[in-house]
Amino acid sequence: MLDIKKIDNNWTLFLDRDGVINHEKHLDYIYNYEEFIFYEGVKEALAQFAKIFKYIFIATNQRGVGKGLMSEQDLLELHAKMMADISEAGGKIDGIYYCTSLSNDDPDRKPKPGMAFKARQKYPDIDFSKSIMVGNNISDMEFGRNAGMNTVFLKTTQPDLQLPHPAVDLDYNSLLNFAEAVNIARNLY
Repeated sequence: MLDIKKIDNNWTLFLDRDGVINHEKHLDYIYNYEEFIFYEGVKEALAQFAKIFKYIFIATNQRGVGKGLMSEQDLLELHAKMMADISEAGGKIDGIYYCTSLSNDDPDRKPKPGMAFKARQKYPDIDFSKSIMVGNNISDMEFGRNAGMNTVFLKTTQPDLQLPHPAVDLDYNSLLNFAEAVNIARNLY
């Protein structure tokens, strides 16, 4: 079970994108930055996390590219603008890993842990036992578990999910709620 008092600057944070950082479009995709709407408090949370975590990554399934509904270049442009806004607010993202495959058998498609392993190839000092996956779907939680990470479930899109769940260590209403809980735990102990 995740003990947030133990989080320090040797830890790594993995984040899903849609439903964690930005509002998810129900049964659809975010096609461009005009449709990308940060959740309230996310940029503030990311600025707080930048002071705590050694690395922060995004791991996101992006089937819309695989379906030809948007190009990979569209996705890269969206991510560049998102990262600029996060950086301007004092946050950081050390890398974005995405899977455009339509196949659920693709090793990079969550819940398979391929994107986590790609991050560790580039940053070999990542310790998955000192890593947290934050997501809004059970597949995100399973991704974290499959890589040996701790998990945090955000109730942004599924507030009625039955908890406790074996794949979920902790749950919060939003990324900002999680950041505040980490800060409180670290300041009290």
